[in-house]
This record gives sequence, C-alpha cells and structure tokens, in this order.
Amino acid sequence: MQSNPVGWFEIYVQDMERAKTFYEGVLQGKLERIPSPDIELWAFPMSEEVYGAAGALAKMEGCPSGGSSTLVYFKCEDCAVEAARAAEHGGRVFKEKMSIGKYGFIALVLDTEGNMIGLHSMQ
Repeated sequence: MQSNPVGWFEIYVQDMERAKTFYEGVLQGKLERIPSPDIELWAFPMSEEVYGAAGALAKMEGCPSGGSSTLVYFKCEDCAVEAARAAEHGGRVFKEKMSIGKYGFIALVLDTEGNMIGLHSMQ
C-alpha cells in the first residue's frame, strides 16, 4: 500500500439539519454543501496540504444511519472537550476520555442520528 488507507468517509444520516447542527457544534467548524444529484453531501472542513482523510455527512434514500460497524475518529486537542460538546448538542457520551498509551486518548460518542464516532487527542 503506497498511501494512507482511508481516502474519504461518509457518515449516513436521516435528518441532515439536525446532524449538521450536531457536528458543527461539537467540532466547531462549518460544513460545506457538495453538489450531487442523487445524494445530499455536506463536507467537513478539509485541506489538501495536511495529513488526514476528508469526508462528509451523507443522506441517500435506502441508506440508514446508526450502528457502529465503522468508526471514524476525529482529531482533537483534548477529546474530553469535544465529548462534552457532543452531549450539549443532542448526542450522548458512550465512553469518556480514556488512555490508549503512547498513542494518546480517545472518547466515543453517539451523534444525533445514532452513529458512533471516535474522538482522538494526544493530551
């Protein structure tokens, strides 16, 4: 494999406005609409000059939200801060900030659509 294995991610939702409000509130950034005829996409802030994968919230007929077979981790300064914001914005903390040794810390939260996401920080 010549590159990072994740090149894009999508988090499927049922109520786009509710989901956008949750993610913009928790991550403190604005999502941007990506025009598409068959799927409603709102991209997370991204840059081609920095490390990491880009992605979007997605709403498409026949694609339910919820479940936790795929887990996306968002980088944070202190994942406890974003976990608290998740609860403030209609989500739920599944697992409070915990150490993963030399790799930093993680917290797990459920968004307003029932999707579990991870939060990762080095402090």
